[in-house]
Amino acid sequence: MFRSLSLFNFRVWIIGALISNIGGWMQATAQDWVVLTELTHNDATAMGVTMALQFGPPLVLVSITGWVADRFDRRKLLMVTQSTLMLLAVTVGVLLLTHVMTLPLMWVFALCFGIANAFDGPARQAFVSDVVSRENASNAVALNAASFNMARLIGPAVGGVMIVLVGTGWMFIVNAVTFLAMIVALLVIRPAELIPRIRSHTAARLADGFRYVAGRRDLVVLFVMVFLIAAFGMNFPIFASTMALEFGQKADGYGLLSSVLAIGSLAGALMAARRERARMRVVTFAAGGFGVASMISSFMPVYGLYAVMLVFVGFSTVSMLTTANGYVQTTTDPELRGRVLALYMAILMGATPIGAPIAGWVATTFGPRAAIQLGATAGLVACAIGLTTMLWSGRVHRDSSTRFGVAIDETRPLRVVTK
Repeated sequence: MFRSLSLFNFRVWIIGALISNIGGWMQATAQDWVVLTELTHNDATAMGVTMALQFGPPLVLVSITGWVADRFDRRKLLMVTQSTLMLLAVTVGVLLLTHVMTLPLMWVFALCFGIANAFDGPARQAFVSDVVSRENASNAVALNAASFNMARLIGPAVGGVMIVLVGTGWMFIVNAVTFLAMIVALLVIRPAELIPRIRSHTAARLADGFRYVAGRRDLVVLFVMVFLIAAFGMNFPIFASTMALEFGQKADGYGLLSSVLAIGSLAGALMAARRERARMRVVTFAAGGFGVASMISSFMPVYGLYAVMLVFVGFSTVSMLTTANGYVQTTTDPELRGRVLALYMAILMGATPIGAPIAGWVATTFGPRAAIQLGATAGLVACAIGLTTMLWSGRVHRDSSTRFGVAIDETRPLRVVTK
């Protein structure tokens, strides 16, 4: 399960990422809460707009960010993006502490965070494949997700309590400090031990990534499934914050819900790390599990029962996304991996500008439970698409040697699409 940790560079990377991500989740909790309760009067629509501005740039800039991740040294690129995000966090923290921040100004900074993350995301995802060999890539992706969700377990809970004690502004300052951990890790990593990258002779052709994905039906189906859940099901800040208010909770109660969600997320990431390779069928079944768990959570009558259901929501969500990420990492042409991962990140993060305002409007107009049910329906539709594709492909067949009498052949790319 932990074989990638035997590598020095990966150990350094994972430690730096854990510390930085803890600060990131503290800041995310503070940003959601300040928009919902300080800059507006429980306006979930304004929160949806904030999320749209922050997660929109990966979709708009996908061609440029993917090309940059393939063209330049990813370690140096990450130093630039991490430093930029640190400066933005300091600025927002100071504006909040001096009571200068307004909602339009917060939207401007949300957009700036989104632009920086648009370049940071593909480079960060592809850099994992630079740190470990191809046979360990799926394990490394899963452990990277486990680190992310361990931070998600710690950050929101600590952040929620700290917001009550010292206010939202200090959470941005704390996050700025934690960026130093990632920057130091990138400096300590041994460049000589990184996996040599295959340079594309046609790196300037930004459309290559689009053509490659269009020629891979499995990736097209995967991206559609991820889009549906990312757009309508993964608006957890809107769901959890509005449900917390419905149950009469404060910022610490909201932070606790985010941490409970992370318990299931961490379990899902560790389970993915146990698998030798990423499989499309796991993505499909996890999407269905997300839909069922989310639908049940929307009917929970009390805070405690809703929190318990979030464990299952988190488990299925991360099982799907970690497996999807690992599948893209391990089955994509190395020359185009950065651009394909940029497309994946654009689908994952860029779906939010479409879904978050809708979810926010539904939560404001019909209540948070209706918004959760919309996301649950998206998960069930994604599962149906995956199952239909498996049946249509002819990979499902009878096999009396299996427990259920049915076997599913593995999905394997048949060819590398020529450029």
